[in-house]
Amino acid sequence: MSGHRALPGTILNRTQLLMLGFFVLVWIALVLILVLSPDVYEQSLRLAPSDMRTIEAAFLVALSALIALLMLGVFRRWRWAFWLILVAFFFGVLRLPASILQLTGMMAATGPTWYEALQGAIGLAQFLIALAMFSGYRKADDPRSIHGNVDHPGDQTGQHAARYRSDAKTRARWWAAPR
Repeated sequence: MSGHRALPGTILNRTQLLMLGFFVLVWIALVLILVLSPDVYEQSLRLAPSDMRTIEAAFLVALSALIALLMLGVFRRWRWAFWLILVAFFFGVLRLPASILQLTGMMAATGPTWYEALQGAIGLAQFLIALAMFSGYRKADDPRSIHGNVDHPGDQTGQHAARYRSDAKTRARWWAAPR
């Protein structure tokens, strides 16, 4: 998958669209869980019965703000957001074995079976998105790539490729500029 090229008619590339779609789906799942099964977060947050709705609302607002900030980072192509999302999504793979251990009863479950399975699926999706991000980053860094800067046939000194490799700001250029 070449996630570093922009789709026709859009300024975002495939990986960015994938991340935005993931964030939207995660936010929808968050809202649905809070509305349809609030006991899942009550168990996780260990809420007192009296202030349950206030804390759930604050939890939703805080997570919505974080998701909105990350989506803005994807739209604006902020480098710090790229690296934060990449590292966090790579560690998302740890949800998969934890979910498997919880589903098999080898580890205490934090919620119902469907919630543990959802956590594992989210972790797997995060890891796959991180792989796509890293793949796009590596392809943009490869001077032999048809999408990267390649030496011109007449350039005997190789200065074009050397200049490209030494410029740290262009390392994640698939993120910084649409193709």
